[in-house]
Amino acid sequence: MSTLAVAAGLLFVAGVWAVVAGLQRREPPQRARPPVAPFAERWARLTRRPAGRRGRRRDLLLGGSVLAGLAVAAASGWVVAIGVVPALVLGLPYLLSAQQPRDIALLEALDRWVRGLSATLATGRSVTDALRVSRRTVPPLLADEVGLLVARLDNRWETREALLRMADELDSPDADAVLAALMLAASRGANGASVTMEALADSIQASLRGRRAIEVERSKPYVVVRQVTVISLLTLAAAFAVSPRFFSPYRTPTGQLVLSVLVAAYVGSLLLMRRKAQQRERPRLLIGSSR
Repeated sequence: MSTLAVAAGLLFVAGVWAVVAGLQRREPPQRARPPVAPFAERWARLTRRPAGRRGRRRDLLLGGSVLAGLAVAAASGWVVAIGVVPALVLGLPYLLSAQQPRDIALLEALDRWVRGLSATLATGRSVTDALRVSRRTVPPLLADEVGLLVARLDNRWETREALLRMADELDSPDADAVLAALMLAASRGANGASVTMEALADSIQASLRGRRAIEVERSKPYVVVRQVTVISLLTLAAAFAVSPRFFSPYRTPTGQLVLSVLVAAYVGSLLLMRRKAQQRERPRLLIGSSR
C-alpha cells in the first residue's frame, strides 16, 4: 500500500507540474534573420539606399547607368561620361519632376472630416462626442491623429489641450484653422458649431480650388524643361550618330573639362528652378504646450 501511495503522489505532482507548464505562455521561436554583409550595410548607409523594392530598383538603375557610361566613354572617348551618365540617370527624374505638396491632400482630408463633424453636430451632439464619432469615418491621412485625439479625450484630457496637441502633430496652418474653430465651439457648448463647420468646409473648398490652380501653374515650367531636355538629348545623340567628328574636340582634356562645366551648369539651373518652385512655409496659428 505504501508503494502505491508513493506512486500516486508522484503521479499527482507530475500532473500538476505538467498543467502549470502547459498554462505558461511561451513566445514562438523567432527565425534568425539572414546576416547582412558588412559591405551591403555600409553601401546602404553611405548612399541612403531605400529599403525593399525601391532599393533594389535603384541599385539596378545605378548599375545599368554605370555600364551605359562605360559604353559612352568607350564609343566617344569622353572619360567624364563614366560619372556624368549615372549622375544624369539618377538625378534628372528627381530634378524634372514637380514636387507634390502636402497641403492639397491635407486640405482634402480636412474637408471630408469637417463635413462629417458638421453632420454629426447637426444632430445635437456635443463637440467631444462628435469627435469620437468621427473616428469611424475619418480619412486615412488623418486616421492616426484623430485616433490619438479620441484616446486622449477618453483619458479625460481637456478638449482644448487634446486639440492643441493634435495641431502640433499635424503642423499645418490649415489644420490650425479647423482645430481653433473646434476649440471655440467646445468652449461655447457647441452652440452654432454645425453652421460654423459648414462655413469652414466652404472656405476649405475655396482654398482647395486656389491651391490646385497654383499647382497647375507651378507644374508648367517642369513640363517645358522636360521637353527641352528630351529634345536636346535626342538631338545630341542623332548628331553624334551622323557626325562623330563634330564632337572630337571634347575628347581632349580641355574639352572634357568644358563638357563637365556645361553639364554642371545645366544641373545647377535645374536645382535653382526646383528651389524657386518650392512652396514657402506659412506661419501657424496655434502653438501647443508641447512646443
